[in-house]
Amino acid sequence: MESPLDAKLASALGGRTATVLEKAFGLRTVGELLAHYPRRYARRGELTALSELRIDEAVTIVAEVRSVSERRMQNRRGSILEATISDGHGILTLTFFNQPFRKAELRPGVRGIFSGKIGAYRGTRQLTHPDYELFDPEAAVTMDAEQARRWAETPVPLYPATASFPSWKLQKAVETVLDVLPALPDPLPDEVRATHGLMGFRDALEKVHRPATDADWRRARDALRYQEALVLQLALLAQRAERRAVTGPPRVPGALSAAFEAALPWPLTDDQAAVGAEIEAELASGIPMNRLLQGEVGSGKTLVALRAMLAVAESGGQSAFLAPTEVLAGQHLRSIVAMLGPDLAARLRVTLLTGQLPAAERRKALLAAASGGAAIVVGTHALLGENVAFADLGLVVVDEQHRFGVEQREALRLKGQAPHVLVLSATPIPRTVAMTVFGDLDVSTLRTLPAGRAPISSFVVPLAEHPGWEARVWERLSEELAAGRQGFVVCPAIEAGQTEDAPADELGDEEPTAPPAAVDEVLARLRAHPSFAGRRIEPLHGRMSGEEKDATMRAFADGRIDVLVATTVIEVGVDVPNASTMVVLDADRFGVAQLHQLRGRVGRGGVPGIALFVTRAEQSSLARERVDAVAATLDGFELAQADLELRREGDVLGGTQSGRRSSLKLLRVMEDAELIADARAVAESLLAVDPSLGAYPALAAAVARRFDDAERAYLGKA
Repeated sequence: MESPLDAKLASALGGRTATVLEKAFGLRTVGELLAHYPRRYARRGELTALSELRIDEAVTIVAEVRSVSERRMQNRRGSILEATISDGHGILTLTFFNQPFRKAELRPGVRGIFSGKIGAYRGTRQLTHPDYELFDPEAAVTMDAEQARRWAETPVPLYPATASFPSWKLQKAVETVLDVLPALPDPLPDEVRATHGLMGFRDALEKVHRPATDADWRRARDALRYQEALVLQLALLAQRAERRAVTGPPRVPGALSAAFEAALPWPLTDDQAAVGAEIEAELASGIPMNRLLQGEVGSGKTLVALRAMLAVAESGGQSAFLAPTEVLAGQHLRSIVAMLGPDLAARLRVTLLTGQLPAAERRKALLAAASGGAAIVVGTHALLGENVAFADLGLVVVDEQHRFGVEQREALRLKGQAPHVLVLSATPIPRTVAMTVFGDLDVSTLRTLPAGRAPISSFVVPLAEHPGWEARVWERLSEELAAGRQGFVVCPAIEAGQTEDAPADELGDEEPTAPPAAVDEVLARLRAHPSFAGRRIEPLHGRMSGEEKDATMRAFADGRIDVLVATTVIEVGVDVPNASTMVVLDADRFGVAQLHQLRGRVGRGGVPGIALFVTRAEQSSLARERVDAVAATLDGFELAQADLELRREGDVLGGTQSGRRSSLKLLRVMEDAELIADARAVAESLLAVDPSLGAYPALAAAVARRFDDAERAYLGKA
């Protein structure tokens, strides 16, 4: 029987409104609209602190009109209406072009809700053509004192909105739906709801959207947040069980592994030994491993992965090592061959497969993979091609997982019969994120920091406050070169107006307006700079061929290039011990993880490193906060926590990558760590006795409603 929550919005609100809601928010059903919860709550008698608003921020605020004026435009026909609104302290200007009728509405003393994007004109913050809804001042006048107090203090829900569908229109749409919504079965089992003291589902929907008091919406959110956590964990655990049901042959270490470890010039760290033992046990079980291995740059993740590849090779199996760039794939190949030594490398026939290989070498690599002759195949996205086949793919290793979409990782996994998957990341992931996002993965961590790493000093160069400091950046780089060292200069674009590898998943909805620094322009500027006379300065970016990139990196590593002007192609894996300086231009255009990775390219050879994050972002902006956070610490785990706290909407499920609406609603993995852990334990206990949730049909329906087939598949791949 279909739930009222599955009814199409067109049937409840009419076709025109339903079309706008789907276009603006992707909402199609009654349940999806009711899960579009208020972002926050205001009161008619309480004003928003205008001093906290940021330039370019989309806002919905409660304020009072102070003044209204109208004037003719000087250079063209028409008029400008300006109204000032205030919270009692700060002032914000509302600007309307050719709309004189608003003067009658926006009377001094009237309060209302105003929505728009904060802009600036001649140093004054303003909203241009904002949407607004004014409170009826007569309503309070006709009430007695108690009624007027309740009217002023009743929470007013403010929703995530757009220009085409502001908050109060959403509120009215939700109220229309709630007015006819019947009683609903409660997805939470009675015993779970009773144990946690949670209100019922239908009551929670009512009170989260139409609270009479703050206590109403807080209790409603508690119930809906717990339900969201439980539904998510059930989906992740069910996917995990489904994947583990298909087994493969056991992969057990033997003579190859023994020979490799006997030849190692140094002992394994305690972390490497412990994680290696976990991986060996999983490989030997035949149940597909799905493990995330995280650790700082240089902590030995590749060595751990190589030991797993050797265990797979013992039984004739193959391993595919997927790297995000050709530069990194080539470096991994050389690193693996060096660790194995010439004899083992030849026996295992370590093979490179990238898109830039000459035709003859590509055919040779494809044959080696398909025949099983190559036990280890290292490559880029070229490994995902339809014409790439393996005789017995037993292990998939994905380096820097955040650089790949889930569909790409899944395409490689499907080339084998239940292969093991080992995902490597130098970007630490907080435990709660791992539990929430990677519920299908076991997480291991290498915490031992690399030996011999020199300290790295990080500085923000704030050009918004100190535009003259840019000259000092180039002086500082020149000083390092004079000391016999080398440096990187990283730009977000290859040429003006075209960015490469923009980290949309980290930047949220920010849109920097100034054109980004470009490799071509910066390269020309540095070559002409007097401080770099006689220095060899070369570019490195994604549009260069594989041979060009490899030749450039080899020249840089050999000391034949002084400065590389590059994009994020050098973000991971590039290892040049003599490089001491990292200059990141327009650092606010990069995410926290990228900045941390870029900084990790220097200070690798006993030479102290220096990272200069050049930014034009205003001091109070979220973009600037990200840059400041990276400069403040070298601890990747601390930065991972800071990164999560700086994200506004908590879209940690990677909806950007998946193209699905898989973002969290009320759940926040930082604040709700204990709740998530509790929900996971409850989910495990429910599935242990009732894997199909047959005894809990409303809960099973909630899981199905929240995650359709495509989204469930996405969770499994993530």
